[in-house]
Amino acid sequence: MNPDADLQPPFADFLGIKITHVSPDKVTAELAARADLTNRNGTLHGGAVMALADNLGGTATMASLPQGGRTATIESKTNFFAPIPIGDTAHAECTPLHRGRTTMVWQTRIIRNDGKLCAIVTQTQIVIPAGSA
Repeated sequence: MNPDADLQPPFADFLGIKITHVSPDKVTAELAARADLTNRNGTLHGGAVMALADNLGGTATMASLPQGGRTATIESKTNFFAPIPIGDTAHAECTPLHRGRTTMVWQTRIIRNDGKLCAIVTQTQIVIPAGSA
């Protein structure tokens, strides 16, 4: 596993994402639904949910790359199923759908404390080899 996968960007810290597991086959994390991350309805903002999943997809790709490799999200799709109320926690699990030479596709399932499925995010990450501009 690429040791850079454990390094999280400042944005993940800003949101309060807590990475709980990193391996090439699965990345898990939690995000507390706090008042400063709400939408107009008083639940976790969809952008925060999407950012959580995007961060996990990047982390999962990094875990699958050789050292020095890089990645960037080139496509992301989110389906929302249930809100996450303030005071609850978004629990995310990111697993591979495809790990190719030039792209990787990941699916992140996000549930809340009661086990209800809140969102599924499918994203494609480009694989940028070490030494590429």
